[in-house]
Amino acid sequence: MQSRKDLANAIRALSMDAVQKAKSGHPGAPMGMADIAEVLWNDYLSHNPANPDWANRDRFVLSNGHGSMLVYSLLHLSGYDLAIDDLKNFRQLHSRTPGHPEYGYTPGVETTTGPLGQGIANAVGFALAEKTLAAQFNRDGHSIVDHYTYAFLGDGCLMEGISHEISSLAGTLGLGKLIFFYDDNGISIDGDVKGWFTDDTAKRFEAYGWQVISAVDGHDADAVRAAIEAGRANTDQPTLICCRTIIGFGAPNKQGTESCHGAPLGEEEIELARENLGWTHGPFEVPAEIYAGWDAREKGATAEQQWEQRFAGYEKAHPELAAEFRRRMAGDLPADFAGLADDYIRACQDKGESIASRKASQNILNAYGPMLPELLGGSADLAGSNLTIWSDSKGVSRDDAGGNYIYYGVREFGMAAIMNGLALHGGLIPYGATFLIFMEYCRNAVRMAALMKQRSIMVFTHDSIGLGEDGPTHQPVEQMASLRTTPNMSVWRPADTVESAVAWKAALERKDGPTALIFSRQALPHQDRDDDQLANVARGAYILSDSKGAPDLILIATGSEVALAQDAAHALRENGHRVRVVSMPSTDVFDAQPAKYRQKVLPLDVTNRVAIEAGIEDYWHKYVGLDGRIVGMSSFGESAPAGDLFKTFGFTVDNVVSVAQDLLEG
Repeated sequence: MQSRKDLANAIRALSMDAVQKAKSGHPGAPMGMADIAEVLWNDYLSHNPANPDWANRDRFVLSNGHGSMLVYSLLHLSGYDLAIDDLKNFRQLHSRTPGHPEYGYTPGVETTTGPLGQGIANAVGFALAEKTLAAQFNRDGHSIVDHYTYAFLGDGCLMEGISHEISSLAGTLGLGKLIFFYDDNGISIDGDVKGWFTDDTAKRFEAYGWQVISAVDGHDADAVRAAIEAGRANTDQPTLICCRTIIGFGAPNKQGTESCHGAPLGEEEIELARENLGWTHGPFEVPAEIYAGWDAREKGATAEQQWEQRFAGYEKAHPELAAEFRRRMAGDLPADFAGLADDYIRACQDKGESIASRKASQNILNAYGPMLPELLGGSADLAGSNLTIWSDSKGVSRDDAGGNYIYYGVREFGMAAIMNGLALHGGLIPYGATFLIFMEYCRNAVRMAALMKQRSIMVFTHDSIGLGEDGPTHQPVEQMASLRTTPNMSVWRPADTVESAVAWKAALERKDGPTALIFSRQALPHQDRDDDQLANVARGAYILSDSKGAPDLILIATGSEVALAQDAAHALRENGHRVRVVSMPSTDVFDAQPAKYRQKVLPLDVTNRVAIEAGIEDYWHKYVGLDGRIVGMSSFGESAPAGDLFKTFGFTVDNVVSVAQDLLEG
């Protein structure tokens, strides 16, 4: 029987060796948190290394992701499909052990962490998903959703503002199966944090409504165990366990200092650390008895098997709920969704309603929502403006978590990062809303959704200078271009109700990445379409109107500017020009179409092109070329009624016609 110290020292040794071999990395956190990790993983964490996707596993998040060798060591030692050669390949090209934990690269890594604070935000999402799904699916005598979420975090995570946003909400919602381990080592990259971080963390979290367990010796297994027991015993509050640790524990000359935070220890210090720790084995050598002490495969298989037996009883008692649970955890939409959504899209075309696309979005939620119990909506305190609440929306609360709507409060960043956790957990499709301008507040979490290929749907309303009197602080200009240039982010800016319905359907059906749905504040006129045009909306861009014969000018527009393009085209046609109007609600979807279709919509030999969008103009050169023209924004907006602003910044028929004629005559 191996001692706990020996088991923990295996983490320290592997972490030292991998960082040293890579010649870069962060050995300090893994060495400092090894004792805590050993107790948690060997005594409490319910997981199955043979099936990292087991639905009812506990979730573990390393929020201070720079210490990635901690989680890689844990996964390797406990029996996941992560070989010693993978650890030797730490931080190398295409390795399964990248510099920060990356979701999808390494079996057992639950989320991508590195941007500090976002890991704990994802953890709140995991815990919120567990509480919501438990309320939706568990029945008397049948608890099929019943697991914990554990997260490690450091001083940096707590300094980030997002830690306030998400911890405040977690306390309000009473996420009692959420346990944070604060690695209180007092050191960050710049040194002793007392010079810039003197918060009373315990009082701060108590004010959020958390249970706080202070002054735990992070190198005393019994103390850590007692703290975890207390955390698990309180299911009414989330728990913060404050663990005093020594960064780089075991390295005699560097422990407790910033010198072991983000750089290899060096061969000489590693040898001294081995001697100090009593670890007599060579680099990357772990004796069989240590592996045996860590091996979680048998225990994990038994835990999953016992859960499957419980689920079989649940399935017998509640067959429809059981089938629904399996469908939702698989991420599949109901079999009839696509057909019913297409029927609704056709009905929107037939109805021909001219309303703001944000209102169209709410109507769509009323149509699609009853088909999709997995939808979990929300807004950053703008529900009345974003129009994200639909007729069957029910708030998720501390005492009743079975609803389908989260009141996030003014927490844009926290909202987007929590949504990533909800999506990663499975069983839910999160959508969250704010004004497009406040995409800036949640920008990095939106990027992380794209990086992790998660089905997270961002609803961004009030999409341009059409916002009007609130002025340039609230008027987005560069945000759409920023979203469109983000890899794996799909962006839709629909021109009317029909395009809005298609956009929502596309977002819901997309399983390999997030979608930004960008909606207007002001009413948008309905556009007439024939059957072919209606079918082609889903291709991202299509010919909305055309002149007879080959066009000598193409107008490309999105959103509220499509109607402007149509009116300008009418005026230009009266002057004898052959004008095509292309509505392009989604540039990325259009770009993914076969070349034949793209060249049909935008023929290569028609170089006279004008793009019209109330956003930053530079983005559109990829479609109009260097010789084309763009009616767009090159500055911030102003405070005035929307009509005055559109006129001032050139979004008028007269200006579009003038720009087009100048192009044609040039």
